[in-house]
Amino acid sequence: MQLRNVLVVDDDPIAREMLRSALERLGHTVLCAGGGDEALEQLTQNHVRMVITDWMMEPMDGLRLCRAIRERRFSHYVYIIMLSARDDPVDIAQGMDAGADDFVTKPFHPVELAARIKAGVRTLSLETRDVTIFALARLAESRDSETGMHLERVRNYVRILAEQLAQSPTLFPAVTGDFVQMLYDTSPLHDIGKVAIPDAILLKPGKLNASEYEIMKRHVVIGAATLDEALTLYPEAKFLEMARDIAATHHEKYDGTGYPAGLAGERIPLCGRIMALADVYDAITSKRVYKEAHSHEFACQEIQKEAGKHFDPRLVEAFFQKEKDILVLREYFLELEQAQKTFSLAKSDWLPLVKAAHALAATEPLVSEPRT
Repeated sequence: MQLRNVLVVDDDPIAREMLRSALERLGHTVLCAGGGDEALEQLTQNHVRMVITDWMMEPMDGLRLCRAIRERRFSHYVYIIMLSARDDPVDIAQGMDAGADDFVTKPFHPVELAARIKAGVRTLSLETRDVTIFALARLAESRDSETGMHLERVRNYVRILAEQLAQSPTLFPAVTGDFVQMLYDTSPLHDIGKVAIPDAILLKPGKLNASEYEIMKRHVVIGAATLDEALTLYPEAKFLEMARDIAATHHEKYDGTGYPAGLAGERIPLCGRIMALADVYDAITSKRVYKEAHSHEFACQEIQKEAGKHFDPRLVEAFFQKEKDILVLREYFLELEQAQKTFSLAKSDWLPLVKAAHALAATEPLVSEPRT
């Protein structure tokens, strides 16, 4: 995970050059400053996400630089790593109190420096991820009053499916705990492209004609392009890659008859294949402006029929292995929606209940038998 514009601050030109060289070997792009004042100027002129600064500098030392950075209101968080020969706990506490996020003891070891930077990148990615997902998901919700609950249901369905796949690491080595969490976090962005679809089509209370359907299908390309642009601004934010892949491929079909690219089999990213199944299940079992909701049993029959055609057959197997868990969640959300309508709950009222559903699914898994 590479960062653009890591700012190295040291008044010793030899130490500064050693740091710059080490960081560039790790794939990061580097800016340099010979002191605190120059560093603050660089921060003002450039989009810097991480600062690596020496403690002992003149006239502005690392502590004063940390405080100055924290006092300024940047549009983003700046992660600060302090370099120092001091390793006393009191000194470390003093640096943290000034605003440093981490410490590396001088002389630094390249392996330790790489690990510290990687930890910082994870922190910055979390910030970028949370802000981006929140903003874009809110945008999607603004177009359709039913979207919010749909997003909550689907993100739980994909998590249940992914957790089941994680039980088979030989078949699905990519499905780690991080994969499951990222899938859960990014799934609300799968239909972000629908913000560009006219209301007359998006909210049409009937079947779309051929030309309308072609316009509706554009939401996939629009959504992927939107997330791709965000990725160019934050190349270190790997979650955006998954979000883009989900948006681009969740309407592809396992047999190659989907859209927009007609991908087939494992050419469809796994996150897209998982989303496809969860999205279809939710579409079948939910009321939409153009149709009534079908039963869970009907949805299961349709999913079984589409194994090897619309859906990866291994994912269909995982779905039926976790069928009871999925049904519990669906019924919970049905009760929640009914309560919302009955008592006219605002989102601020029902959101805590949604979080309770998340906890229910995460901490009280049911033992499910494969569907025969």
